[in-house]
Amino acid sequence: MYALTMTRKLALAAICATLPLSAALAQQATEIQIGYSGGQFQPAEVRAPKDKPVVFRVKNLDAKAMEFESTSLRVEKVVAAKSQGLVNVRALKPGRYEFYDDFNDKARGVLIVE
Repeated sequence: MYALTMTRKLALAAICATLPLSAALAQQATEIQIGYSGGQFQPAEVRAPKDKPVVFRVKNLDAKAMEFESTSLRVEKVVAAKSQGLVNVRALKPGRYEFYDDFNDKARGVLIVE
């Protein structure tokens, strides 16, 4: 029989303790759906409430991969061709946060937090 060491037991307990918290945070997040087609974000401007986490659901409809990236949001996520990806963003203060496709300089968008 496999015996758990104290370190492994503590690690397992920590993981289990955060699962309900993670689920609660995910329920509070604002989900924003963005399409990517023809090398452009659709819509190119989206809005979210302040002080609330955001989850971008990026649907890449193009035949090649794209990379959703933002310096101000501190995120990057490669989304394969004809697939979708989720990008989790921390709660934000009011402002304008630009994002882009790192593989295509012309694909730009903005998140406005109010």
